[in-house]
Amino acid sequence: MKRVALTGGIATGKSHVRAEFEKLGVPTVDADALARDVVGPGTPALEAIIARFGQDVLSTGRMLDRRKLAAIVFADPNARQDLERIVHPAVKVATDGWFDSLDSAKHAVAIADIPLLYEAGREGDFDVVITTACDPDTQLRRLMERDALTEHEARQRLAAQLPTEEKARRADFVIRTDGTYEETNRQVRGVLERLVDR
Repeated sequence: MKRVALTGGIATGKSHVRAEFEKLGVPTVDADALARDVVGPGTPALEAIIARFGQDVLSTGRMLDRRKLAAIVFADPNARQDLERIVHPAVKVATDGWFDSLDSAKHAVAIADIPLLYEAGREGDFDVVITTACDPDTQLRRLMERDALTEHEARQRLAAQLPTEEKARRADFVIRTDGTYEETNRQVRGVLERLVDR
């Protein structure tokens, strides 16, 4: 079974592409969902976050308030690096466990959607890397609309990641999402055919 990473800049269409692979029968997992799980109440990662950032990043019920934490870490690169040192190892363990749980006799390919793959230095953990990409203006507009961010807030989040074109340059496959959904879906089908044939 090929272990495939799906990555790309924020708001470049990863969720749509992952959903299309799922429709084609490929098992997928969203590392952002795993990241929410590993910082749930009572987890070691959440306790480490509280120790580093204080009780103010919690909402009622001792849940992590992601917006409060985001406001801190996207304004301070050192704080962001501290958070990543806490969360990334826990997400890696969860991702590896998910792959190991799959029946490799049934699946030729499985995909983990990992937005910060290159930033976390995890590209070597996978057999293949797919990157989603679109032009920077489209990416900025999508991010502002999707997350109800100001342009300043959106640019902070973009600055926290490698540029999308750099991710595309380093990937094995690139799926452009500038066009129509059908154009994107056609690329997904083409990439899957090549993955199965490799």
